[in-house]
Amino acid sequence: MYSYNKLKGRIVELYGTQVNFAKKLGISKNSISKKLTGKTEFSQSDIEKWAVLLDIERGEYEEYFFT
Repeated sequence: MYSYNKLKGRIVELYGTQVNFAKKLGISKNSISKKLTGKTEFSQSDIEKWAVLLDIERGEYEEYFFT
């Protein structure tokens, strides 16, 4: 199982709350929560969308999505 603490911190840093980030993504807060708790996996498309909105470079994917 992965730890998404750095990703959660980035969301709060840029959007204030997971709810605000969910609105920006156009998905529910519940969907975000499931991904960040490991109940559902990130698809490649998810990673790319999240990375754009969170200003995460491709070379940083591992530290945010796979740690």
